[in-house]
Amino acid sequence: MIELLIDQRRRNIGSFEVGRVLPFANRRMVGPFIFFDHLGPVHLPKGLAREADVRPHPHIGLSTVTYLFAGEIMHRDSTGVEQAIRPGEMNWMIAGRGITHSERFERARREGAPMHAIQTWVALPNGDEETAPAFAHHEGDDLPVHRDDGVWLRLLAGEAFGLRAAVKTHSPLFYAHVALDRGASIALPRGYAERAAYVVSGAAEADGRAIAATQMAVFGGGAEAVVRATTPSVLMLLGGSPVGERFIEWNFVSSSKERIAQAKADWRAGRMKLPDLDNAEFIPLPSDPPSAGAMS
Repeated sequence: MIELLIDQRRRNIGSFEVGRVLPFANRRMVGPFIFFDHLGPVHLPKGLAREADVRPHPHIGLSTVTYLFAGEIMHRDSTGVEQAIRPGEMNWMIAGRGITHSERFERARREGAPMHAIQTWVALPNGDEETAPAFAHHEGDDLPVHRDDGVWLRLLAGEAFGLRAAVKTHSPLFYAHVALDRGASIALPRGYAERAAYVVSGAAEADGRAIAATQMAVFGGGAEAVVRATTPSVLMLLGGSPVGERFIEWNFVSSSKERIAQAKADWRAGRMKLPDLDNAEFIPLPSDPPSAGAMS
């Protein structure tokens, strides 16, 4: 049954708004998923100001997950990776003990382009929070697709629906992009303690309750959870095993407040390496004034 319906909260990030779903006051996480943002849909104009980009910034204790429906984002990070992500592909970045990266809308700046994406953070479990930082890009057969009776599904991570994605994860989870014809339904996998469905577009229902576009329905563990589309709909399905209490501050996630304080001090003091191919500017710690090389 549905335990909670979460409405996205709009956040202005400069040139456009995003809809934040997690963390939520009454539900900070679903399995290891601790952050869930819906970007767009929006059209970014040719000549887009550089201030619209996400300048280099740090993370610890999590994996960032970027998935696009439309547009292109250029990723650069402190492991030396430069990788464009396009619709149907996925970037999975393991921050671990510390990584920095930027996300640039360079295609939109050159020619104008749509932007529509979901960005999530997956908290690393105890024992893996300080793992070595790494980056992986996945597309094609790495992200298996299933079609059946009005249901189209791409598994982005984990194991579910008889599929297994190639993405390396650190705890049991599933994450999927689903398209449903009107009247089609899908049952969320029962083998995970925490599960949710987010309606990207369209409308759906479960347990006789409506789930509107940009709402996330959180389901109880173990019980049957079936989502039916009342109009052609796009959903993100997610869930997994809890990893325990996590603290979140700015871009840092950890089981330890002291570790977050150390990460803040390291970023403030310039001890975290900037991306090799994007090191001329950075985002200062929110409580700090703009630093040399940073844009206000």
